[in-house]
Amino acid sequence: MKELKTIKHYFSRYFLRLFWGILAVISVDFCQLWIPRLIKKAVDELAGSAPERSVLLFCGLSIFGLAVLIALLRFIWRRLILGFSRLLEMKLRNKLFSHILTLDRAFFQQKTTGELMALATNDLQAVQMACGMGIVAAIDAMVMGTAALACMFYIQPTLAATALLPMPVLIVGARILTRKLHRLFTTVQEEFSQLTEFSRSTLATIRLVKAYNQEQYHAGKFAELGQSYVRHNFRLSFINGALFPLSGLVANTSMFLILLVGGRQVVNQEISIGDFVAFTAYLYMLTWPMMALGWVVNLFQRGRSSLKRINHILDAAPVPAISLKGIIPAKVKEIRLNNLSFSYPGNDRLIIKKVNLTIKTGIMGITGKTGSGKSTLCHLLAHLYPLEKQMIYWNGQDINELDSAAVKSQIAYIEQDGRLFSDTVRNNIAMGRPEAEYREIVRVAGLAAIHDEIMEMKQGYDTVIGEKGILLSGGQRQRILLARALLPGRPLLIIDDALSAVDGETEQRIITSLSAYSHYRICIIVSHRIAPLGLADKIIILDDGVVVAAGSHAELKRDNEFYATICEQQKVS
Repeated sequence: MKELKTIKHYFSRYFLRLFWGILAVISVDFCQLWIPRLIKKAVDELAGSAPERSVLLFCGLSIFGLAVLIALLRFIWRRLILGFSRLLEMKLRNKLFSHILTLDRAFFQQKTTGELMALATNDLQAVQMACGMGIVAAIDAMVMGTAALACMFYIQPTLAATALLPMPVLIVGARILTRKLHRLFTTVQEEFSQLTEFSRSTLATIRLVKAYNQEQYHAGKFAELGQSYVRHNFRLSFINGALFPLSGLVANTSMFLILLVGGRQVVNQEISIGDFVAFTAYLYMLTWPMMALGWVVNLFQRGRSSLKRINHILDAAPVPAISLKGIIPAKVKEIRLNNLSFSYPGNDRLIIKKVNLTIKTGIMGITGKTGSGKSTLCHLLAHLYPLEKQMIYWNGQDINELDSAAVKSQIAYIEQDGRLFSDTVRNNIAMGRPEAEYREIVRVAGLAAIHDEIMEMKQGYDTVIGEKGILLSGGQRQRILLARALLPGRPLLIIDDALSAVDGETEQRIITSLSAYSHYRICIIVSHRIAPLGLADKIIILDDGVVVAAGSHAELKRDNEFYATICEQQKVS
């Protein structure tokens, strides 16, 4: 039952809808159960010496009327119950997507995009089927089976007991097969996730695949994953397929026993021919619940496995949670790091080690060797990972006491591998402020030194730039990302080596723009190049997660060997 914790409140919310839908299903069953009684009456009338046409006409019209009523009731339960399952699917998909957006980076380091896509498609569909046709078939089979059995015992108890003799075979067989069904379906869903992720990553990096002439390798790997997926699906189909023949075998064995025993009773005039026809009709109705057993079990097992996978994602949360509802911070003007230390989740190695630093309005540069912890420090300043208390202070307040959403609303962060969408230039820049006016977008594009190049594009700001900005150069992508970060005008701007593909002249124009932009803001620039750091009010040098030097450009060039060497190599005065 613990798997149902995510969806049980939807059953309460739509109780009346389900109630009337289930009532319609049960009504259909009782309408169907009444038809054999009418057939018995008609057959007995025909078997008599002088059948009355009025009786036969009444039976015929009654069966026709019941058929029309059954059709109407089936439409009703389909609209109500299957409609509920679609509503449940929609609500669960929205909940899953919204929850994923709240999770921090530690989660996405463990889960692949393909797995999350599979959950939002295959797994949700399995839950929808279990909560739609699964419920209908289960109730239908239970009501129809019980009522048909009661009618059979009412007609002839001995004959009904004879029909039940093969049933233990079905019960034992179904129990054995359904255990294997659950395990195999979980495996199949996991392999579908792997297949989805491999195809997604291959298409996302198709230019790299072609550059290294790896088309054949990736095609072979995809085929290998596909074969494994098909192989396990065959095993799943074998078990699932065995349930239906087993149910059919039991049902037909019961029919054989009825013909053998019931036929003799008719000959011996122990029951009428009408009773025998009605009995076989009820046995036929009992056959469906027996055969439906396998299908219902299959649907519920699939739904259970998928819901368990979905619950695993919904139960995930930042550890400790960073979505705190605390004090709404004022505009940040000072950030203080107090013995800041950090290691990534699941890794004990410290990346940042007891950093003490005060950052004020203006430009602060960060440089250091590759792997020294520069990007990790940016992640922590951008509030992307949870931290212990009393490590980062905003305007003198512990960041863990501040409202997390309000903190993030003050931060604009450009990562090394910042992403663009397959959309227009205008919409890519306006991502942080979708309501921004055209003149505001043009202004920040000018600050990022990209406006002139945008205007040279075929459709200007309405040019669609392709997936990940494939139609742009590396420098153009970085400057559009910078324009996006500048548009909201947030008080904290973090640029993590995001000007590396820009030429020196354009880079200088951007730095000059940022100098004016950062007059009342905090601007942090991470770079291996001296040019973006030259105008910084303060520069720190990281080495193995420790701040080993801090000062102005002139001070570091004079006193720090590492910085002086970089200046010499880049011929910076």
